[in-house]
Order: sequence, then structure tokens, then C-alpha cells
Amino acid sequence: MKRLLLPLILTVFIVSCNNNDKVEKEISNINTEITIERFDELFDEVATPADLKKLQTAYPFMFSEKYSDTFWIEKVNDTLQKQLVDEVAKQFQDMDATKQEIESLFNHLKYYFPNFSSPRVITVTSYVDYRNKVIVTDSIALISLDTYLGSDHEFYQGIQKYIAADMNKEQIVVDMADEYAKKFIYRKDIKTFLDEMVYHGKLLYFKDAMVPFKTEAERIGYTQEQLDWAQANESYIWRYFVERELLYSTDSKLPGRFIIDAPFSKFYLEEIDAQSPDKLGQYIGWQIVRAYMENNDVPLMEMFDANTEEIFNNSKFKPRK
Repeated sequence: MKRLLLPLILTVFIVSCNNNDKVEKEISNINTEITIERFDELFDEVATPADLKKLQTAYPFMFSEKYSDTFWIEKVNDTLQKQLVDEVAKQFQDMDATKQEIESLFNHLKYYFPNFSSPRVITVTSYVDYRNKVIVTDSIALISLDTYLGSDHEFYQGIQKYIAADMNKEQIVVDMADEYAKKFIYRKDIKTFLDEMVYHGKLLYFKDAMVPFKTEAERIGYTQEQLDWAQANESYIWRYFVERELLYSTDSKLPGRFIIDAPFSKFYLEEIDAQSPDKLGQYIGWQIVRAYMENNDVPLMEMFDANTEEIFNNSKFKPRK
């Protein structure tokens, strides 16, 4: 039996790789080209009311009418604003690599969502508003470059390390993909912990498909060491969730313990908590969704619409041992 099983596994693996290669080749032929509009630089060049009017005409959506022209000119000359602009200029003299990654993301979005139209990509500064690093709409994608200066940057000293860890330029396209995932995958009927896990698993699988050129660790916002820990302890994590009957629990504390960004996951076991990465509920949900896609011939869009029970019951998920 084992002699028959190994060739079968190898055949499935080879077919899967060939299919992925074929898809990626088709996607690469889409050839999206974008221009990154450096609004951050244009705003810094405003010196007179006439300059401001020109910029307001070109970017009306960037200027709230409740603020006067005097407010905007004073902001240009604000000391902190000048410091932010200077630091952004140092880190983002060349955005070619970021541009290529965004174009690849848009290629993938156009392949899977034929009606997708590339938005204007505009860079700004935001006084380090790390809660809104990227904002996407149907026509605009805003990137706050001052939230991607590098996790050890002096501007981030007052920010918790687990948050600052993702404030580097390599995460820009991942954050963009995450925002598009939230637009395309409807968050519905989230009642149980399993619902939360599967929903976030869908978001991560979306990033598998849209930014396959980024590492798995980057897609979930882990270091490689954190991802290695999650993989090595996958069986333990799953057993913990099952034995404590957490899957169908509606305990409102569970997302805070295992879903959202945090310093670590909270098993309430000191020796485990000190070592564990955060978001382990997301990680397990990711593996469930992956297992579902591997074991069922389901189009990507159909999976996004599938409910939790459909995905979980047909995933045949088994954790790594």
C-alpha cells in the first residue's frame, strides 16, 4: 500500500506545481503598469497659496473643506511634518521594487477578478498613523510611507514592538493585499471562534493567491522563527482548541487571545505564552482553508462565499505532527 501511495502523492504534487506555474505564467502576461504618485513630495513643495490651489485642484479628495488654506500651509511648515518628509525621502528614494510588487498584486487581482481596475496609487504621510497604513477604494490606494520606515526607526520608539515589527517597506504590498481581501471577502455570520478562524483563514489564503511572491511569514506578519514555532506546535495548538471545546465557543475573549495582533497568543500557560507568536487562531484557520482547497475541486471565488461548516467539514484538516 505504501509503495502505491508515494507515487500517487508525488503525482498530485507535480500536477499541482504545473498548474500553479501555468497560472503564474498567465498572470505575468497581464503586464499592469502603474505610476506611484508622490503626493507626500508634492505637498512638501507647497510654498504659496497659488501652489496650494494647484495641488487642491489635482487632489481634491486629499483636502477636507473644513480646514482653511492657512491650516494646510502651516501643516507643510510644521516641524514634525518636515521631519517625517525628510525620513521618508531617505527610505524611499527608489520605489522601483515596491512598484513592481504592487503591479504584480494588481496582475493577480485582475486575473482572479476580471472586473478589477487598477486604482491610482498615491503616497502620503500621516503622522505615523499605523492603524491606517494603507487605505484602498475602487479608484484610489493610499500608502502612508511614514508607517514603513523600518521596525527599529526612532519615530516608532513609543509603539509596541509587535506593531512596529510590520512597519517596514517589505510589508507594503502585503498590507495592500490584506485590505483588498477585506473588500472581496464578506465578513458574515461570525458567531463562534471557528467562524473567526475560518474567516481569517480566507484572508490569508487570499494573500496566498494574490502575493505568492511574498514569504508565508510575511503574509501572516510573522518572523520566520514565529512561523517555524507555529508549524512545529500545530498539533498541540489544535489539540488545545479541541480539548477545551473552543471551536464552537462564543466567548468574546477568544479573538483577543488568538486572533488579533498582540505580543503573543494567550493559552494561560506561562511556559507556552512566553514562546508563542500571536494570531495562532488565524494560523490554524489558514491551514483549515488550505486543506479545504487541497481536498476539494472548488474555484477560489466559491470558497470565499462558502460558510464555515462547509469549509471545516470538508477540509479533512489534520494538523502537522
